[in-house]
Amino acid sequence: MPILFRISLRIAGNEEAAEDLCHDALIKMTEKNMQFPSLNDAKYWLIRVVINASLNYAKRKGRERRAYERALKEDKRTVDSGETALLKQDAVARVKTAMDKLPPNLRAVLHLKEYAELNYKEIGRVLGITEGNVKVRVFRAREQLSRLIGEDDVYMP
Repeated sequence: MPILFRISLRIAGNEEAAEDLCHDALIKMTEKNMQFPSLNDAKYWLIRVVINASLNYAKRKGRERRAYERALKEDKRTVDSGETALLKQDAVARVKTAMDKLPPNLRAVLHLKEYAELNYKEIGRVLGITEGNVKVRVFRAREQLSRLIGEDDVYMP
C-alpha cells in the first residue's frame, strides 16, 4: 500500500527502513490471521501499526546517532553547492526541528494530514478520536509550527 510507505518514509526518513516496516506490518497481520469487519478497518489498523513501528524506529535511530556523535565527536559541518541549496536545507531542518518540538498528538495528525494525505475522518479513525478533534489538532499544530518557525524565516523557492 503506497499510503503505508509514505507514512513510514516520512516518519522513519529512510526508504529501506520504510519498506521493511510496512512489510513487517503486513506480515504481522497475516501471521495473526486477523479479520476485520471491513477493508477500511484493516487499512486503519495497518496505518496505526506502521506509525507506531516507524516512531519506534526513528527514536532508536536518533539514540544511536547521538551515541555515535558523542563517541566519535563527529564534525557536523556540511559542504553545500550554493546559496539556494543552503537555504533549502536550512528551511527543511527548521521545519523538522519545529515538528519535533510539537506534542506527539499534534505531530501525528500533521503527519497523517500532510504526508499520508488522509482526510479528517480517516485520521480520526486511525487515531481513535472524533473528526472535530482532528480538525482542532491540525489547526493547533499548524498554529504552533508557524510560531516556532516564524513565517518570514523560511526559504520558499
